Order: sequence, then structure tokens, then C-alpha cells
Amino acid sequence: MDSALFAHIDLYCERTGPEFWSEPVNALSNLAFIAAGLWGVHAVRKHGAGTFATVLAWWVVAIGIGSTLFHTFATQLTKWADILPIAGFTLAYTLFTLRRFAGFSWPAALALFLGFYVVAGAATAMVPDWLREASNGSTGYLPPFLALIFFGIVAVRAGSPAGWYNIAAAGIFVVSVTCRMVDPVVCGGFPLGTHFLWHVLNGLMLGIVLMAVARYGKPERTEESPRTRLASAG
Repeated sequence: MDSALFAHIDLYCERTGPEFWSEPVNALSNLAFIAAGLWGVHAVRKHGAGTFATVLAWWVVAIGIGSTLFHTFATQLTKWADILPIAGFTLAYTLFTLRRFAGFSWPAALALFLGFYVVAGAATAMVPDWLREASNGSTGYLPPFLALIFFGIVAVRAGSPAGWYNIAAAGIFVVSVTCRMVDPVVCGGFPLGTHFLWHVLNGLMLGIVLMAVARYGKPERTEESPRTRLASAG
């Protein structure tokens, strides 16, 4: 196996060396994801939101585990344990929003899904290097941020209150990504850094997302979507 995968990474203010427990607060703050995910599992089962919703809740738990691995071992390999669950959840939740909240058919949902991420991916790729560096790499989270807003609006226009949860989550995301961006800036005066707040606030954000999933994501909503009911009423 490529030894480069086990090369240590030092990206955050709190890290003091390559040792396992060199980011204790950053590591422990991932409990926010795990707590949000476990709460979500309980909520989606209580509301009968179905298997897809349950999978999303457990996915949030996986985000917490992957991020914990990265902030303890901090290698190129565990970096992917941090990145991939977040990316996967973003894509899965987008499809969930289009199908369960907005009531799109599979062909329409996939077409809008692909079109959006092609545009969002291109926009992210066009971000200049100076801005990427100045933001501590946070511009890579532009697609999920835009997805919360865009698909939140789509859901609202389709008549689903769940869209407002997405928009509220996007507001929290603005604050959390700011904490991620300023982590290296405050390091000199505040050695703990602010990356742990990125975890805590994103745990809250995902808890809000899972609340929408539990309350408004029942499978039967796809049979008579908000869009269909609005058309019938008209």
C-alpha cells in the first residue's frame, strides 16, 4: 500500500503533533454529529418516515465517525473517511429532497440533480486559488451550501414546509463555515482554534435537516406530492 496514504496531515490550529490525541476537542466535538444522527434515527422511526430516511440518519452517524478518525489519526487515508461520508450524504439528501419533499418523478429528479451538480461543480472549480487558500479550503463546501438553498427553494415552491428547514440549515452553515475559515487566523491568540465549532454547528444543522426528514419525508408523499395537490386545488 502506498505509504503516502499514511502521511500525517496538520491542518488545524489545535493539532500539536502527529500523535493520536493531538486534537482532543476537535475529535470529541464530533459527538455532535453522532448525537444528531442517533436522534434522527429515533425521530424518523417515530414518524414512520421509512427506510431511506433511516439510512440518512445513520449516515450522519457515519459522518461523525469518519471525522473522528481524521481528527485522531490525521492521515491522507483518514482524510477520505472524513470527506466521503459528507459528500455521499449531500448527494443522497438532495435526491431525498427532490423525491420526498418536492415530489418529483425519478427522471425529473435525476435531471435536476445532475444539472445542478454540474453547474455547482464548475463554479467550485472556477474559484481562484487565492480565495481557496484564504478560506482554509472551505470553498470546497460550496456545492452543499448552494444545494441547501436551491433545493430548499424548490421544496418550498412545491408546497413542502421542509424547504424552510433547508434554508435555516444554510443559515447555520454560513456561521459554521466561518468558524472553519478563521481557525488558522485565530491560532496565535487562541491555540484551541475554532474548528470544533464547525463540528458543533454542523451537528445542529444536520439535526435540523433530519427533523425535516422525519416530519415531512414519509414515502406516501411521493404518491401525491405537494406539487400535485397544488395543481389539483387550482
